[in-house]
Amino acid sequence: MLELWETEVVVAVCPHCDWRYVVPTEKATLRCPHCFAADLEPVVDDVEQLPYLRPPELVTPFTVTKAVADKRIEEFADGIPFAPRDLNPETLRSRVQRLYLPMWLVDSDVMATWGAEVGFDYNVVSHRERYSDGSGWDTQQVQETRIRWEARVGQLERHYDNVVAPALEQHAAMEQALGAYALDVAQPYAAGDLARALARLPDRAPEAAWADAAPTLQAAAGEECRQAASADHIRQFRWSPTYTGQHWTLLLLPLYATYYLDDDAEPRPVLINGQSGRVFGVRRASMQRAQHTALIIVAIAAVLFLLSLVAGVAGLAAPPLLVVGGIGGVLALCVGLGGIIPIFRAWQFNRKPVETL
Repeated sequence: MLELWETEVVVAVCPHCDWRYVVPTEKATLRCPHCFAADLEPVVDDVEQLPYLRPPELVTPFTVTKAVADKRIEEFADGIPFAPRDLNPETLRSRVQRLYLPMWLVDSDVMATWGAEVGFDYNVVSHRERYSDGSGWDTQQVQETRIRWEARVGQLERHYDNVVAPALEQHAAMEQALGAYALDVAQPYAAGDLARALARLPDRAPEAAWADAAPTLQAAAGEECRQAASADHIRQFRWSPTYTGQHWTLLLLPLYATYYLDDDAEPRPVLINGQSGRVFGVRRASMQRAQHTALIIVAIAAVLFLLSLVAGVAGLAAPPLLVVGGIGGVLALCVGLGGIIPIFRAWQFNRKPVETL
């Protein structure tokens, strides 16, 4: 089955998150671009028994260049107070991987009886009386748009192409994070598409994905029935459809993936939509760095306080030094209180929700 991909590829799996990929042979030991918690391991036994090993029919190409992706990474890493030492543009760029995510497209013939209420806009003119101190009562003409609802029934016989259906259980979360893709620019799959990228294998069968495609078909049918009735609105659309001639197409969507390690050495993924450049990831300040900075500030305050004590003791013999000691004590107190600032800034920054740039 893998020879149908028309290039040297193997199947690899992440032992941590169990995501499965088709990978160029020389990249089979890459870090998993989903969880970044383990290296991929080639699947040796019963590879042909795995589902959905056929290559995709369509690929949405990368339109975000490496230079643009690098710029987006710099923007992601910028402006974080006390960022973790691993969170810097150089490290993020060095770990970038190109990845394709799968999506199903389904074509179907539909025959159905339908019923709905369709609405037609019409205008009503009325008058409103208004009183003002300067001119007394005044009559204003008011135009209001209302809707006239009518019941309609009919027959529908249509063919629908390329209705989107998720091929991954995480599809909704990924789309919310990265935004939708424009699918009209998809191209036929070519062997070169996997020259520098990994392809995630679907974990959702077409039969399971159909449950997500059916509501989209119903919404499209409802809109067509509204147009056929020359109506402005439609509500309570219901139908009894029969689906035939279903054809499923596998489409790949482009994504850049990288990561950094947080204070606990846990990987934090950073994802970039390979078509729009939209970035999603957790931007967090390092409490460890903030606390380290706070300790340095407190240590400086302690030194200033000791020096002020010395000056105060010496002031018993030389009274002018008492003033120096007093000023030093006040300065030490101010510097010591300043040690709270790094921790507060990091804490306040980490309270922000996850950002999409």
